[in-house]
Order: sequence, then C-alpha cells, then structure tokens
Amino acid sequence: MSKVSLPNQLRKVVDKDLIKIIQSGLEQVEDELLAAVRHTDPVANVTSRHLLEAGGKRLRPVLVLLAANLGKGNIPEVIKASVVVELTHLATLYHDDVMDRAPMRRGVQTAHEIWGNSVAILTGDLLFAKASQIVSRLGAKALTLQADTFERLCLGQLHETIGPAENEDPIEHYIQVLADKTGSLISASAELGCIYADAPDEYREPLRIYGEKVGVAFQLIDDVIDIGSDASGKTPGTDLRAGVPTMPTLILRRMAKTDPIAAELVAIIDGGLEDDAMLATVVERLRKHPALDEAYQLAKSWAAEAVAALAPLPDSPVKDALRVFAEAVVEREE
Repeated sequence: MSKVSLPNQLRKVVDKDLIKIIQSGLEQVEDELLAAVRHTDPVANVTSRHLLEAGGKRLRPVLVLLAANLGKGNIPEVIKASVVVELTHLATLYHDDVMDRAPMRRGVQTAHEIWGNSVAILTGDLLFAKASQIVSRLGAKALTLQADTFERLCLGQLHETIGPAENEDPIEHYIQVLADKTGSLISASAELGCIYADAPDEYREPLRIYGEKVGVAFQLIDDVIDIGSDASGKTPGTDLRAGVPTMPTLILRRMAKTDPIAAELVAIIDGGLEDDAMLATVVERLRKHPALDEAYQLAKSWAAEAVAALAPLPDSPVKDALRVFAEAVVEREE
C-alpha cells in the first residue's frame, strides 16, 4: 500500500487507537486516489498525478475519516467520500494556480508553469469529472452536497476575482470568499463522514459549522504563512506579488488610513512587486508590521469558534481529536 503520514495537526491526539484507525483509512484513501488519477491517455496520466504525487496534508480526507468514527468508521463508502473531497481539492489547486500565477505548489513547479495554462485548467476539469464519477456511486445525498459545494467553490472564486462591491466592507467580503472557497469543501468533508458512516443525524449540523469555521481559520493562516514563513512549498509573498487579496494586506490597507508606515507599504505594493529584491523587502517589512499579527489573531478566533461548534457532540476521542485539529491549524508553519 501507498504510505501517507498523518498531518501534523493530529500529532497531539492522545487516543492512539483512533490514530491507528485514521492512519489505516488514509492509506486506503491514498491507494484509491492513485487509482483514480491513472489514465490511459498518456498526457492526462502525467498531468493528473503531478500534484497528488507532490504530497499534501490530506486534511479533507482526515476530516471525513474523523467524522466517520462518530459512526461506523472506515467503511468503503467513507473511503470513497474521502477520495472525492481530495480530488475536488486537487482540481481547485490546478485552477487557482493558473489564476494566481503561482510558480510553486507543494515544493514543485505548478502545472501551468510546466505545461501551460490550458493543460493545467483541463487537468483540473478532469479531476472534477473523476470526483463526480465516484460521488455518483455514493447516492443522492453525496451528489447534492457535492453540487452545492461546487457551486460555492465557483462563487467564491468569482467573488474573489471581481472584488467587493462599492459599499461592501473588503474584510467582510474576503471572509465570505474564504467561507465559500475553502470552508465549503472542508465543511462538506465533515458532513460526508457523518452521513456515510451512519453517525447520528443530529451530529451533521455541528460538524458542518465546525468544518466551515476550520476552513476559514486554515485559509487565514495560509495568508499569514504567505508572508511570515519560508517553510511552505510556495515562495514567500507569492500572493502579494500576484495582487491576490489576503487578510494581512486587507488589514494593512485599513490601517493605512491612519498609519503612515502602512500607507507607505500599500503604495509600494500597488506599484508592483515584479522585482525580487523589492518583494523580499516588502515581505520582511510586513513580517514586522502589526497587520500580520492581527491576521493571526483573527485566525485563532475562527479556530476557537470551530471548537465551540462541537459542543453538541458527546465527549469522545473523536471530539477531542477534532478540537486538537482545529487548534493546531493555527499553529502550522506550512
């Protein structure tokens, strides 16, 4: 079997039996993912495997498996649901990297850098198609949830692309984008685990809320990491250079109304960061600016709200693991 390590977010989980169950489920998911991206077409066979084989945290399958252990655990339907959410996530990465002009992902060149935009976009479409084929065999509930999630993924990307309306608060607009683009799929992951492991139906809504809030916290930390860490697979300041709105820069723009240093940084950013030395200088200055810490504190508050959403669930090793998972999301550096 293919080996995949548990994400760092679960290293603090005390219940070792639960960890073994999740690890076993992840190994099954990894094998089925590799089978799902295998194509008879020689081009698609290479491009579809590119990001999968580069690694990844498999956070969404982990959440499916965790939620499933509130019910019957790693049954075949749960494994297939885990494959669906990871394939969907991979597809969005191919598309996002084209739109963001990202040069690196997971420590390797992005697909559009190697094969061009058209091939990258079509590969993402192929992965969406494969996810749809698998989810169609799970039944109506999964189909409906995937369709609703896919709609939110597209709307989130659309709203990110066009930006906030004239009288809309940019930070509130951005939070909604994160809820749609990231929170919706993580939320769906938790729901699918609950549904297909036959966990009590009353667990589904708390897990939905939990997943969405974890997703927002995760993306807010991703924004912080884009500026504050050299440990990720992406070049520091990639989003900054591409002009992609992130929470630190949105907070910086709000602060610029009264803070001369913030105003100076905004002016430099708006002038363009094509020069590597200029990008490095702005990244270093942002690392020392209060805007970055405020973005980090906001991520922590969303993670805390995610934990609070778990209150209706009975105390159990799974609930403890979900709490650890949410809290650890904001501690990561990559």
